[in-house]
Amino acid sequence: MSDSVNTPEATRPADAEPRTALPSAPGPSARTSRSKGEPRFPDGPRPDPAGSHFERRIRSFQPRRSRVTTGQADALARLWAQWGLDIDGQRVIDLTELFGNANPVMLEIGFGMGEATAQMAAAAPDTNILAVDVHTPGQGNLLNLAEQGGLSNVRVGNGDAIILLREMLTPDSLDGLRVYFPDPWPKKRHHKRRLIQPEFLSLAATRLAPGAVVHCATDWEPYAEQMLEVLDAHPDFENTEAEGGFAPRPAFRPLTRFEGQGLDKGHVVNDLLFRRVPHENP
Repeated sequence: MSDSVNTPEATRPADAEPRTALPSAPGPSARTSRSKGEPRFPDGPRPDPAGSHFERRIRSFQPRRSRVTTGQADALARLWAQWGLDIDGQRVIDLTELFGNANPVMLEIGFGMGEATAQMAAAAPDTNILAVDVHTPGQGNLLNLAEQGGLSNVRVGNGDAIILLREMLTPDSLDGLRVYFPDPWPKKRHHKRRLIQPEFLSLAATRLAPGAVVHCATDWEPYAEQMLEVLDAHPDFENTEAEGGFAPRPAFRPLTRFEGQGLDKGHVVNDLLFRRVPHENP
């Protein structure tokens, strides 16, 4: 047994010398201890911003607790107050105030490590991107990329996109929706967890302005077929492809590292672009 195991005082000999804690070795590898319940990033994204305010339901995402690098942690601490948004469902967002301008707003659900998001933001500086994810390292990485590239048109949302759409955005406030490579939940019993479902599209349609485009992409062909079926059947959307079916990859969607790995494995990537049709009763 290791010498570092502490012996309870009641079992120590009466004449034993009192133990003195050894100081932690200095250096970048030393970890800062946190008490139970103390937030991991006091000035950054909250672990569960919506808490128990809303009903329990099947979620399409599963938070990943991977390691946050020093650079990512620094970006979260410095930039979250300015460019971050906790999705708590407790207020309605004024997107003009959030971005500091009235430019069109694109909602991106699930951005991974943020490389593609940063590239699209740099290529279209007059389009605002509200990028939502629950992956803390990715949030920190995107904030880093935004700062390095001077991308003032990026805001990073932390939490459940359903709560954002339902509770925090106003009707017709979005000019587009991007869902790139969502979790395919390949097992049949998990298909109910997939994001692109009729109920989700009906909710999204209330927040998308007429003419706004929903752009989905996936390298999981069965999921692509389901997406196409669900979007084709939804009365609020129409395919931008005159002949129907999948669309060619648009030039504005970067080829991501994840996508490249899938292509190397022989996966087929499908894009779907559907337009929000005008409201029947303006």
